[in-house]
Amino acid sequence: MTAETVTASPARRTRKTLKGRQTTPSVLEALRHLLGDERQQPLLRQRQLLIEHLHAIQDANGYLALEWLRALASYMSLPMAAVYETATFYAHFDVVHDDEPAPAALTVRVCDSLSCQLAGSQRLADALADGLDPAQVRVTRAPCMGRCDQSPVVEVGHHHLGHASVEAVEVLLDTGRTHPEAVVWQTLASYQQEGGYELLKGCRAGQVDFEDLATLLERSGLRGLGGAGFPTHRKWRTVREQPGPRWCAVNADEGEPGTFKDRYYLERAPHQMLEGALVACWAVQAEGVYIYLRDEYPGAHRVLREAIAELEDQGLITPGQVILRRGAGAYICGEESAMIESLEGKPGKPRHRPPLVAQQGLFGRPTLVNNVETLYWIPVLWREGAALYAREGRRQRSGLRSFSLSGRVRRPGVYLAPAGISLNELIEEFGGGMADGHRLAGYLPGGASGGILPASKADLPLDFDTLQAEGCFIGSAAIIVLSDQDDLRAVAVNLLAFFADESCGQCTPCRVGSEKMLSLLERKHWVVEDLQRLSRIMQDASICGLGQAAPNPVLSLLRHFRDDLARHDIIVSDAAEGATS
Repeated sequence: MTAETVTASPARRTRKTLKGRQTTPSVLEALRHLLGDERQQPLLRQRQLLIEHLHAIQDANGYLALEWLRALASYMSLPMAAVYETATFYAHFDVVHDDEPAPAALTVRVCDSLSCQLAGSQRLADALADGLDPAQVRVTRAPCMGRCDQSPVVEVGHHHLGHASVEAVEVLLDTGRTHPEAVVWQTLASYQQEGGYELLKGCRAGQVDFEDLATLLERSGLRGLGGAGFPTHRKWRTVREQPGPRWCAVNADEGEPGTFKDRYYLERAPHQMLEGALVACWAVQAEGVYIYLRDEYPGAHRVLREAIAELEDQGLITPGQVILRRGAGAYICGEESAMIESLEGKPGKPRHRPPLVAQQGLFGRPTLVNNVETLYWIPVLWREGAALYAREGRRQRSGLRSFSLSGRVRRPGVYLAPAGISLNELIEEFGGGMADGHRLAGYLPGGASGGILPASKADLPLDFDTLQAEGCFIGSAAIIVLSDQDDLRAVAVNLLAFFADESCGQCTPCRVGSEKMLSLLERKHWVVEDLQRLSRIMQDASICGLGQAAPNPVLSLLRHFRDDLARHDIIVSDAAEGATS
C-alpha cells in the first residue's frame, strides 16, 4: 500500500470583529450624553430602566433607530434581542430599521375607541390624513386615550385635544403646541391644610394600628376599583403575611375603553392617592412604591412628578421611595402580572399563575397591587369613618362608585354616585339625560370587556356581583351609552378589533381567537354555534382576562339583541344549516 500524500490544512481564518451589527461609537457617546455615563453610574444598567431609556431616546429623536438600540444594548449589557423585543412590543415606540426612512417629525394620533367612533373619529382621521402634509405630519389611529368624555380625541405630539376638529388640529400645529396640556392640581400645602398626610404620620408614629385600619376598610366595603373588585383588606393581609422584603405597585394603567376616572383623580388630587399608597406601603411593610402610569397621560405624569418632588422636599419620603414609571401603549399592562413584567423592563406579557403577584411579584418579591381610586379613598375613610361611606348606596348596596360616563348622553364625565344606582338614574341625575335626538338602545356597564345590556335592563343596579346573571360585569364602571342610531355590528367590530390589536400574542386562544372572532363578525351571516364555540375556547383557555373577556360583547349581542341585529341586516342562525332567527 502506497502512502498517501498529506497536505497541510489551510490556516484557519479568524474574525477581526464580533458577529452581527456593531455599536457605533459616536451613537454610544450620544446615548451617554442623554442618559448619563453608565461607567460612572452602574445603576443606569438596571433592566428595570430599559423602558425609561427607550422613552428618553424616542423623546429626543422622535423614533428608535436600530443603531441607537444597538448602542443601548451595549450600554445596558443586554442582548440586542431583549432590547429589540421590548421596543417592538409597545405601540408607542417607533422602531425604524436601517433601510427605512425616518417617520415624520410630528405624529397626530386619532382615538378610535368606541366613544370616539360614536363621535365621528373615523371621518376626522380621514379628513386629517387627506389635509395634512405626510412629509411633515404622520396621522395614525390610536386606542382609547382615557378622555372619552371629550370625544373625539386627538393627540398632537404630546398634547391632547378634546372635541377635536380638523380646524382645531391645524391651529395647534400652527402654534406649535405639542407639549402636554396644563393641569391645575391640589398642591401639598393645600392638601395638608385639609388634614392631608395626618393618617400617614399617625401610622409612622405608632398611633394607628394595622388591624384597626384593616377593619375599617373591611367595614366600609372598600374593594379593588380597577375592575376585579377584590376586598382591599384581604389583599393587604395576604401580602403582609408573605416573607419580606415586599413591594407596592400602583396600577394607573387604565386602558379599558370608556374608563377615565383614575386620570380625573390623579390630575386633581395626586396627594390623596399618594397618601393612600404610602399608607398601603406602611401596612404591608413594603420597601417602596412603584407607580405604573399609562403613557397616554402626560399631564398626569407631570403632576405626579411634581407632587413626588414636593414630598421629597418636605422629608415625607426619602428619594427613591416612590418611583414613577411610564407605560408605552399596551392595554395588556392593566393586568397586574403584565404590569409587573413591564415594571421590570420587559414586554408586558401576563404570567402564569400560581404564584400570585401577592406571593411572587415585582423582582420576585411579594407585591401589593392597588388601583388608583382604591388608594384615593383610604385617607377619606379614615378621616370621615367607614359609616359615612358605607351608608351610601341604593338597593341594599353600600358605598360610592366613580362612574366614567360617555357615549350618547348630554353631559359625559366622571360622577361619584351611590353604589347600586341604575343606568336610568345615572343618566337622568348626573348625565343630563340622553343626547338630543337619541333614544337609549343599550349600554356597556364595564367598558369593552364588560358586555352589552339592552335598554330593557337599564333599571338593574350598577354594582359588583349584580350583572353576572345577565352575562355582564361592572368592572371599572366605564359606562358607554348606545342609542337607536348606532350600528350594533359596528360596535361589536370596534370592540373585537381593539382586543385583537391589544392581545400580547402569548397564548393561541387569545391571539388567534380574537382575530378569528373579528373575521366572523365582519360577515353578514352570524352563526351562533360557531361564535359560541370560539367564545368558550377563548374563555376557558386564555391565560389572562383579555382573552377571557373579549367574547363578552358578542355573547351579549346574541343574548339580548337578535332583533336589533336583524334590523341592521345581520342574519343570525343557530347553526350553519339551521333556520334563521
